[in-house]
Amino acid sequence: MPTTTKIQPRALVRASGGPRYAVALAVDALGTGLLRPFLLLYGVMVLRLSAPATGIAMTVGVVVGLVCMPAVGRWLDRGARSTVVAASMLVRVLGVVLLLATPAGHVWLFATAALFLGIGNQAWPAAHAALVATVAHGRERDVALAGGRALRNAGLGAGALLATACLAGGTTALQALAAVTGLAYLTAAALAWSVHLRAHPAAALAKDTDDGPAPRMRALLAANVVYVFCLNVPEIALPLVLVTQLHASPVWSAAIFVANTVLVVTLQVPVTVLMSRFSRRTVLALAGVVLTASYLGFLAATSLGHGWGAPAVAVVSVVCTVGEIIYAGSATALVTNLAPAHVLGRTLARFELSTGFGLAVSPAVITTLAPHGSAALWGSLAAATLLSAGAVVTEKDQGTRLSG
Repeated sequence: MPTTTKIQPRALVRASGGPRYAVALAVDALGTGLLRPFLLLYGVMVLRLSAPATGIAMTVGVVVGLVCMPAVGRWLDRGARSTVVAASMLVRVLGVVLLLATPAGHVWLFATAALFLGIGNQAWPAAHAALVATVAHGRERDVALAGGRALRNAGLGAGALLATACLAGGTTALQALAAVTGLAYLTAAALAWSVHLRAHPAAALAKDTDDGPAPRMRALLAANVVYVFCLNVPEIALPLVLVTQLHASPVWSAAIFVANTVLVVTLQVPVTVLMSRFSRRTVLALAGVVLTASYLGFLAATSLGHGWGAPAVAVVSVVCTVGEIIYAGSATALVTNLAPAHVLGRTLARFELSTGFGLAVSPAVITTLAPHGSAALWGSLAAATLLSAGAVVTEKDQGTRLSG
């Protein structure tokens, strides 16, 4: 199995879609970072909606947005690439326009805006992965996907920091941030569309050694629902535990979130390169083991109580971030490797459905388990993640298509 031994920046940019596409990703991520972390505040402060109503509207938008994924998959399998990426950005422009046009107190208009934002957020990962899979191949594709994630996290972090600095301006600042976000999405869409990249499904089908249907990947998809809980650990689980159980300062939560972002930006590509000496399925199973160890570490850290508990949680969060990095660097890469070229879009769409579902249900699961104690929360996550890692390994012997 080929191994990537070094990182060449120019080759990485080329494998990721080219300079214009890289700029599009950066602008899109920056705009997303300006608004997405503060969408709840926009509903509460600008539109004068209650916090529960705002939260429900946002959740409904995310969940209903998943319905678009089968259509996105079919569109990708007809050969579209940069057009789908641009469309995922343009639909979020519509969401921002609706958000700015929503009068105070109109929860349904806010929910509609959240729906369009959700559609774009759900469609983008599959479209991006399909575009990269068309440009790059083998382990170069894995590193390109990792590079895109690192770039996106850098943009999200920069946008969130900039927005935080502007929040002192109150409702006017939030409206201005939303407007800038819309302009960023529009600019990113134009840049992505200008790449003019398409695949040729007929040629792909002729060259593909397996012209059958998309692989089922049932165990992989089910495991992915559990794996993606790790993405909400720094944002939801740790702040909840630190504040309500350990009675620690919110500064600890902020520091952990910043450290998570910095580690992902700096380590995503190097770790993916390092792991390229192993099979993608083995690496994904390893990610589950690392995440399981981190959950057990959080269980031990919270037992220390007030005083040492918060610093211990911060240390263990580094292990959790490493598990997240290994997972993110192998999961999508494995799916693109498993899928025959002519059904790549539908396969990625199904994978993103499982990701979106996991992200949608994880806040409810975490907040339901947390009041029952650390053992209920971290023990359940550890057991479920370890079982998922086992399922990833065993599915290899059940007729799943492997290539490369």
